[in-house]
Amino acid sequence: MKKHERMKEIYESGAVPWDQTDPPPEVMDLVAHLPAGRALDLGCGYGRATIYLAQLGWQVDGVDFVAQAIDGAKLRAVQAGVSDRAHFFQSGVTQLDYLEKPYDFALDVGCAHSLTLKELQAYYQELLRLLKPGAIFMLFAHLNEETDEREERNWMDETALRTIFAEGFHLEKAEYGQTQVNDQTPWRSAWFWFRKDA
Repeated sequence: MKKHERMKEIYESGAVPWDQTDPPPEVMDLVAHLPAGRALDLGCGYGRATIYLAQLGWQVDGVDFVAQAIDGAKLRAVQAGVSDRAHFFQSGVTQLDYLEKPYDFALDVGCAHSLTLKELQAYYQELLRLLKPGAIFMLFAHLNEETDEREERNWMDETALRTIFAEGFHLEKAEYGQTQVNDQTPWRSAWFWFRKDA
């Protein structure tokens, strides 16, 4: 799979752009106002958000399809003293039948934007099944430009995202910006805060 090989190469290179100690400030701001519960970290990488939440008392399941990411996340959870609350699974985010509901919070920082439309629909079905009524799903995604000619970039179609999640969820907030990695041309990105309907 091309996606998997590309991500594996990034981890093997040792230059992982999202390898930071803390999760993004948007995540930290949100969870500061939430009671600890069960959380799901989709595309968890080395587990920065999973471990951060576990340190706040959450029970967290982190999922990533790259073995090196999961191995690193497990080691970091042990080092942080939260391996009893932070659990990691090597898996794609569209097939989560091994996980049991309900979750109070789900987070995706830059995973779903590389899914195909069919995969996004399967991903939605898993979140619909796993999240409890009233749960928050927080998503960060790179967005397609309306006239994006860079074939190597195939990010999130916001209209498709909103359409798919319109049933069973409501969008509480969206914040738009730009993302730039190293000296690459920046691209559109956004945070989305969805809430599972009652």
